[in-house]
Amino acid sequence: MLLFKRNSDLNEYIAKKRAEGIKIGFVPTMGALHAGHISLIKLCRRDAGLTVCSIFVNPTQFNDPSDYEKYPNTLPTDVDLLAEAGCDVLFLPTITEIYPEGAGASKSPIPLDGLDQQLEGASRPGHFQGVAQVVKRLLDLVKPDVLILGQKDFQQVLIIKKMIRHFQIPVEIIQGAIIREPNGLAMSSRNVRLSRDARERAGLIYHALKQIQGRLGTINNSQLLSEAESYLTKELPDAQVDYLIVADAETLQPLTDRDNRPAVLLIAVWLEGVRLLDNIVLMS
Repeated sequence: MLLFKRNSDLNEYIAKKRAEGIKIGFVPTMGALHAGHISLIKLCRRDAGLTVCSIFVNPTQFNDPSDYEKYPNTLPTDVDLLAEAGCDVLFLPTITEIYPEGAGASKSPIPLDGLDQQLEGASRPGHFQGVAQVVKRLLDLVKPDVLILGQKDFQQVLIIKKMIRHFQIPVEIIQGAIIREPNGLAMSSRNVRLSRDARERAGLIYHALKQIQGRLGTINNSQLLSEAESYLTKELPDAQVDYLIVADAETLQPLTDRDNRPAVLLIAVWLEGVRLLDNIVLMS
């Protein structure tokens, strides 16, 4: 596996491979890698001739500076995991390489049609503008043919798709499934900040989602969601449910009843100061 820290070196290498007719695949990450990330690397290797992974903890998407400071850094382990998974290129840029004018420099907002104001956006102002800006910058640098994203951050995937359509970036998006811990907890880099007990109990979040999924259409969505939230409040008394919603899979607008539109069940929970996200895509 090759490691590049400078844009110019990365660009030169990728341009050479593209000239050889090799399809470029890209997996952007913030490090602290786990089996979910590695599943994306494997997807990339399946669909592209060159797999590029970036590790960059983007400061502009953290509305809480302490969250940025606490974000786990496991770079030596990450490098080993990527090499073992068959990643071809690791891009490890500095903040200056990504933001030559400074991370705090004023940038024109990317039009996201309000998707960035809902759910995660409501709780984390400015978060999705930071995500969209950094992914746009990385796509400009890597210029991949295929972009691999994970389903766990469902809203983030919608935001990135919206940004790509706005700028008419010629890249195919492939979405990888959520990879779960044995108890059902969606794998996340932030899970390491949970105590062992909380990490085990957090599997109840997925259990609650599965209960909702199994009962959709039997009673109205509002009652289903209310009962599931009550269940979590009882079983995880130290947790706080930020939102729990059945939403349109494209607009994220709440759906009061089951219909034929593609839908998604989304949840965000605070537990021991850690924000846990999960979702189930509901087939129409």
